Amino acid sequence: MKILNSILIIGLSLLTSVTSIAQPTKGGKKISSDLFGLFFEDINYSADGGLYAELVQNRSFEYNPTERSEWNPFSYWEYISPGFSYGRISVETSAPVHPNNPHYLVMDVEHVGNEVKFVGTSGVGLKNSGFDGMVVKANDQYNFSMFVRQLSKDPISFNISLQTPKGKVLAESKITTSSGEWTNYTASLIPTQSCDTASLVILATIEGKFAIDVVSLFPEKTFKNRPNGLRADLAQMLADMKPGFIRFPGGCLVHGDGLGNMYRWENTIGPIEQRKEQRNIWGYHQTAGLGYFEYFQFCEDIGAKPLPVLPAAVSCQNSGGTWRIGGTGQKAVPMDEMKDYIQEVLDLIEWANGPVTSVWGAKRAAAGHQVPFNLQYVGIGNEDKITTEFEQRFKMIFDAVKTRHPEITVVGTVGPAPDGEDFTKGWKIADDQKVPVVDEHYYTSPEWFISNQQRYDAYHREATQVYLGEYASWGNKLRNAIAEAVYMTSLERNGDVVRMASYAPLLAKKNFTQWKIDMIFFDNTVICPTPNYYVQKMFSANQGDYYFDKVITKDEKDQLLAASCVQDSKTGDIILKLVNYNETAKPMKINLGKFGKTAAEAEQSVLAGNPDAENAFENTSAIAPTSSKVKISKSFDFSAPAMSLTVIRIKTKNK
Repeated sequence: MKILNSILIIGLSLLTSVTSIAQPTKGGKKISSDLFGLFFEDINYSADGGLYAELVQNRSFEYNPTERSEWNPFSYWEYISPGFSYGRISVETSAPVHPNNPHYLVMDVEHVGNEVKFVGTSGVGLKNSGFDGMVVKANDQYNFSMFVRQLSKDPISFNISLQTPKGKVLAESKITTSSGEWTNYTASLIPTQSCDTASLVILATIEGKFAIDVVSLFPEKTFKNRPNGLRADLAQMLADMKPGFIRFPGGCLVHGDGLGNMYRWENTIGPIEQRKEQRNIWGYHQTAGLGYFEYFQFCEDIGAKPLPVLPAAVSCQNSGGTWRIGGTGQKAVPMDEMKDYIQEVLDLIEWANGPVTSVWGAKRAAAGHQVPFNLQYVGIGNEDKITTEFEQRFKMIFDAVKTRHPEITVVGTVGPAPDGEDFTKGWKIADDQKVPVVDEHYYTSPEWFISNQQRYDAYHREATQVYLGEYASWGNKLRNAIAEAVYMTSLERNGDVVRMASYAPLLAKKNFTQWKIDMIFFDNTVICPTPNYYVQKMFSANQGDYYFDKVITKDEKDQLLAASCVQDSKTGDIILKLVNYNETAKPMKINLGKFGKTAAEAEQSVLAGNPDAENAFENTSAIAPTSSKVKISKSFDFSAPAMSLTVIRIKTKNK
């Protein structure tokens, strides 16, 4: 009996600890807990050379003139033959590592000269300087790998090194081949000093003939130390935002430049040597090294829900550069191929959520993820031209997903603009087919965001919800960011209709941009967050799931003032967001009477400054939030600084 009583006491104690959490205050309106997230597209070199941590450019010799007229399979590779060595190189396709990776380099080392003091190791080989130079840090480990096939009888010896532009060796290792079949060889390189313009050198030091492909170099210290992982500092910037979701892989990248260029998720999973590389719609190359597995893994690592977006079986209406003449280059998957295409969509859901005993669940498990990814959302289409061909194919895909996977929330699309013909047609499809969520996009002026704060007030509360998938005001100055903050308070107010929202585009590499206005700029060593980034972070990291009105009083006639009050039911925290687009300070009043007991002190973050200020690589923190502790009472006055966003997070004592 004593044992039973002890068990009962422990059980009651556990029950108390579970249920004794903050409860939402009565009177609040339930809003989406997924409201603010991220949109990632491989534009502006966001993936290869950016978030994806691979240091070798053109690692599989797949660059070609259809991407850029000056490109070919040797691009970003330099043939070297120190010590009066010589040989021959060519690119071949007859016996590749994998059919999806057709090109490889063949090298015939005809003579290896004598080692000369000022030259160092003699031999014949290749040098790769990566994406504008490789950044390596002293005493960090870098993981090298390459596929080699011996074409001559004897083993081939290689010297693998990292070197400065003047040829100083920072790290080196040796590899000797052992097979006439394609074999993956690995080595570790640990530089003795840091360098941000290093090159990888692969030198065959013995005569013979061999084929080489998929040459890779990764820092050991990727985000969460994931193999084939992400650049740690960039990924951390995104993790710090605490996004509710991440949409990937685009954007216009999804439906591609013609049917042959559509993004097919199945080509981006599995070993990197088996992935299918292709031309990027934005005018460069995508290796698919950052593929669906890596996207899903990153979402899981930072606690964000994955939102993969698949083509609606039509290509971009701007295919072939037809945007210059107003479209439409849209092409549709032939009807006799739609059964197979729909199966691709269903296979994705099985890959993400299926048991390891299923065909596609087993492939996920083989990649190292036994448990399902718990996929909830799937996007179908991206700001497509709403044509008859689109409508037919969208309906076929939507019906198939709804029938086979009613647990999945499908996100549709209503064209590329906040109004107009495509917008109207897209919404009619959503209404007729009862699509759960549709994706709206708009890029416009700060004034538009100020003037349209009531946009979603009139939306039907019991119909299709909205995912504001891409939006931004045209600029990265503080005034642009604060205009967006004004609008984001209206998204919280309408969080029962607006399910999700994400600023776009997300990343842009210095000197490699196709889209001028972005959230985070970077190069190989520096990250430059914009004021827009800080606004997005201040909202995203301070999300709530209940909205309260009549907490903040302000001049309702002043459209340049905005405010919202939400509560996080998990923590009980009350979160105030107070925005002032005026160029003078403005008064507001806060009344916390409905919330019961609150802490006497709160955390406050303020983003404010010169309206025309913006961050630059020379001064990455010219505009950044400041944090402080502030005293709180049941009712208090607040002076909103000029051109500012203030977030006040208040603890409650209610259980």
